[in-house]
Amino acid sequence: MKITLLNFTPNPEKTIVLAAKLCYSDSSISQLEDKVKDVSVEKFLNKILQMGHLSVLEHSTFTFGIEGISRATSHQLVRHRLASYSQQSQRYVKFKEPEFVIPPTIKNNDGITKKFSDTVESLYDFYQEMLNAGIPAEDARYIFPNAATTKIIVTMNARELLHFFGLRTCERAQWEIREMAKKMLSLVKKEAPLIFKKAGPGCVSTNKCTEGEMTCGRPDEIREEFRKL
Repeated sequence: MKITLLNFTPNPEKTIVLAAKLCYSDSSISQLEDKVKDVSVEKFLNKILQMGHLSVLEHSTFTFGIEGISRATSHQLVRHRLASYSQQSQRYVKFKEPEFVIPPTIKNNDGITKKFSDTVESLYDFYQEMLNAGIPAEDARYIFPNAATTKIIVTMNARELLHFFGLRTCERAQWEIREMAKKMLSLVKKEAPLIFKKAGPGCVSTNKCTEGEMTCGRPDEIREEFRKL
C-alpha cells in the first residue's frame, strides 16, 4: 500500500479562518485578509471546532493518490459520498501480472497462504487465457477476486476527512481501510496540524468511545498511538 498526498488547498487553515471570519463580518474580502494577519489561527480554529461550525472546513481540500489497496477496500472507501474519486478501470486496463492483497490472518498461516496465492494466481492465469481467446477485458475481469489491487485518486474536504477518520481509524474498522486511513491522517497532519490535531476515532476526537458494547477496551493505548501519529 502506498499513499501520496498529491495536492491540497494552499494555506488550508488560513483559508478556513477567512471563511469563518467572513460569516460574521461586513468587511470586504481584501479587508478580511488584513484583519486575519494578527489573528491567532490556532485559537480561532479551536473556537470554530468547539462551536461545531464545521461547514467552513469544506473550503480546504486534500487529494490523495492511493495504490496497492484491494478492491474490497476501495468498495468501502467509495461509500464516503462527499468525495471525488478516479479509479483505475478494470474495463479498459489489461492486467499482465497477478497483483493482490493477502490479509495478515492468511499470511500468518503458511499452508493457507500458499493455497490462497495459488488460487488467486490461477484466476489471473485464466483471465489471461480469456484475453488471448478474444474475450473483452470488460468481461474477462469478472473472474477477479476482491483481493485484486487497484489504484485510486481521492479528494476530500477537511470536514469529510474528519468524519472519515472518525469511522475508519477505529479498531472496529476493517484492517486494510484502517491502515490506509491512518496513513492518510499522518500525511494531512503535517500540512494542517491544527485541523487534524484531534482527528481519529471517537475515543481520540471526543474522549468517548462510540462503539458501545463493541468497544476495543483500549482507549488509553489508542489515544497514545494517535498522539504520536
